[in-house]
Amino acid sequence: MKMMTPLAMTLAVLLSFTGCSNEQSTVVDSTDTNGSANSKEVTTLRFSHLWPATAAMNVEAFEPWAKKIAEESDGRLKVEIYPSATLSKPDVTYDAVANGTVDIGLQVQGYINGRFPLTQIAELPGLSDSAGQMSCILQTLYDDGVIANEYEDTHLLFMIGSEPSTIHTVDKPIRKPDDMKGMRIRRPSAIGGDIIEAAGGAPVGLPATDLYNSLQRGVIDGMAFPWSPTGSFRLTEIVNTHTNMPFYSSALMVTMNKDKYESLPDDLKEVIDNNSGTVMADITANVFDTEAAKFYEEAKARGDVMIDIPDPLNDPDWRVPLEAGTEKYLSDVEALGLDAQGVYVKAQQASVACES
Repeated sequence: MKMMTPLAMTLAVLLSFTGCSNEQSTVVDSTDTNGSANSKEVTTLRFSHLWPATAAMNVEAFEPWAKKIAEESDGRLKVEIYPSATLSKPDVTYDAVANGTVDIGLQVQGYINGRFPLTQIAELPGLSDSAGQMSCILQTLYDDGVIANEYEDTHLLFMIGSEPSTIHTVDKPIRKPDDMKGMRIRRPSAIGGDIIEAAGGAPVGLPATDLYNSLQRGVIDGMAFPWSPTGSFRLTEIVNTHTNMPFYSSALMVTMNKDKYESLPDDLKEVIDNNSGTVMADITANVFDTEAAKFYEEAKARGDVMIDIPDPLNDPDWRVPLEAGTEKYLSDVEALGLDAQGVYVKAQQASVACES
């Protein structure tokens, strides 16, 4: 056997390093009978959302979703989850998805008021009394094409609806609208803000991630927030007075960068599609409703003040600001040249269909 020349040895070493340079896009899968390695490309999808890593929404909905996608794609799709808004700020996540900064993102509609005006009609009081019903309304409006054009710059995966919100405060009971006068109340969206303002309060826009410190420092006197995230973000450690009144529900969605989705082969698109739409809307809604009941009961057991107004639209005191807030929002959307009244009627029809 001839010995390798120094030049040949150098080339061999260089080639060995070059052969290892593509490990980010491929992983060794198996070895065939001839001893050659079979490999498969792995597409990593970075998913940004605002819940803490320990929150039920992350642990019980998003993590199993990521695992299921990995399993059904035979490991060719990997969803990396970035909780607590570490990858994109809560108010710019949709734009981050649209421009490709992140691959998948969860956006609260109300954090970017005016971007999804027709979708937010579903948030209006009287349309839903649970996350299950709200998610069903949103997904129905999207699937029927009523609000789909608001998401044309991304590939929407599924809609999420929260349970109705509660007004949570520190030591200050709110039994009637007059009790809210002069109070700085965190508003979740334009709709919630219109209603708070109509009741005499001062609406303040803040993302969920800023609420703990804002309540602790007295920047705000209270907040309008569903029970489930109130517990998930540990806000129950601060607030102790709760006006349980379904005056609005929050709309959220999870969407994917359009180019990233289109770049996938058809079989991987099918994996994404099979884990989108109603199936995930139902799963996330169940987490919302289950957590809401749990945190409500925990607060009640602690002795927190509970003020229940189950039907505010028929309450002589609360009916006026709720109707005023509803009419203001619909009028504002109509002023944009959009068919707000027509979408409102379709939302009402979806509400009835989604009751069961």
